Amino acid sequence: MSNRAVISTPDAPAAIGPYSQAIKVGNTVWLSGQIPLVPGSMELVKGDISAQATQVFNNLAAVAEAAGGSLNHAVKINISLTNLDHFAAVNEVMASFLSEPYPARACVQVAALPRGVDIEVEAILVI
Repeated sequence: MSNRAVISTPDAPAAIGPYSQAIKVGNTVWLSGQIPLVPGSMELVKGDISAQATQVFNNLAAVAEAAGGSLNHAVKINISLTNLDHFAAVNEVMASFLSEPYPARACVQVAALPRGVDIEVEAILVI
């Protein structure tokens, strides 16, 4: 695919597996799932679910910016939580990173996530 571009930035954590931070085809960008890793150190952020979600959305915002956009270009966001009791706190954090109209979204509870974290978020942008 000749119009496929890999998006990468040191302002977000490096991939911890065989995937890219994002792929852009035309004006659509698929952001890989982000967990609460601190760029550079690759350490997990300390703190409650709000601190973890803030790091996740900071990571996503950095990748969106590297792709030439922002999280306000999101058309779909998928959130995975290990505990749906964190739903309200994650909503608050998400709302602080986005403006209305908000993107479509799914939020599901999962049994486990990489590195034992409580949250992973992925997004699709149209720039």
